[in-house]
Amino acid sequence: MMTRTGRGIARGQVAAGWLFTAPALVVLGLFLLVPIIMAAWVSVSDWTGRGSPFSSGVHFVGAANYGQVLAGGGLAERDFGTAMKNNFWYVILVVPLQTIVALFLAVMVNRRLLRGRGFFRTAYYFPSVTSSVAITVLWLFLFTQSGAVNAVLAWFGAKGPNWFNDADSIFHFGAQTGPAFLTQPTILGVSLWDWLGGPSVAMSAFVLLAVFTTGGTFMLLFLAALQNLSDDVEEAAMVDGANSVQRFFRVTLPQLRPTLFTVITLGLIGCWQVFDQIYTGTKGGPSKTTLTPAYLSYTAAFGDQEWGQAAAIAFILFAIIIVFTLIQRWALAERAVSKRRMRWITDPPKGGAR
Repeated sequence: MMTRTGRGIARGQVAAGWLFTAPALVVLGLFLLVPIIMAAWVSVSDWTGRGSPFSSGVHFVGAANYGQVLAGGGLAERDFGTAMKNNFWYVILVVPLQTIVALFLAVMVNRRLLRGRGFFRTAYYFPSVTSSVAITVLWLFLFTQSGAVNAVLAWFGAKGPNWFNDADSIFHFGAQTGPAFLTQPTILGVSLWDWLGGPSVAMSAFVLLAVFTTGGTFMLLFLAALQNLSDDVEEAAMVDGANSVQRFFRVTLPQLRPTLFTVITLGLIGCWQVFDQIYTGTKGGPSKTTLTPAYLSYTAAFGDQEWGQAAAIAFILFAIIIVFTLIQRWALAERAVSKRRMRWITDPPKGGAR
């Protein structure tokens, strides 16, 4: 009898759970799952943006849209390759920089001896809550030929570039052509010489903009994690003779692994989806050196009416984000402690030596 009652209660709890979650599931299904299914169909169809994508006039074309941007050999492939190259360098530079800056700021404002900690926390976080359009417009003003950045450079005797009109890659160091073994091979229609050239001067300005606007948000995540750490382990390390650098890298940083994973994941997603700064600032110019896959998907759909290609680019971008997330999850995964490392932990040498 008790078993039946228990089972009856369990069934009632399951029914109540589904009842309470049903509204959220319906909303997510209508506004998230259904659009994803529609976009997936558009990516393998010849829909032109007119009428319903499920009408009889829309035909299944298979992987043709994906083939055009990945191996079509035409303008679509070159534009996608250029966008990928620009965004790749954007990710490579922004994610490490914003993570390091955010962690550094969090450690600084977490110090008990720092006066006015509330003021500094607010000041560092303020750019993150400001409109991205407003920040981009301000950035355009600062980095113009006669802007404040070039004025500061002039004080040191340096002549600043016309940032958002300079299409030169920063790692080409002014060279216009490279050796044949770098200019002949191509990846997605873009030569290896261009891939290795790094971002343009304009894209470098956007890199600084991203670090400026996101550092404060990630600082709060690190700050919350630091304030939840126990002082016992660090005090034990101090007793064992570990200095401040050793305590940070061997005690504090390993405990921040979950937060580090969150920050890097959010950074990767945000960097691969960068759009509003490009749309407001340069619209892919100069010479497509600030073109990104997200902006290319937008222009392909609303500008060229190539909705199939636009949807294909979006799904390729989604796959790239998943792959990068899995890679960094593997890199940050906890691994077994070696015997040598275990001996150092259980019986550290005197003076904190390794």
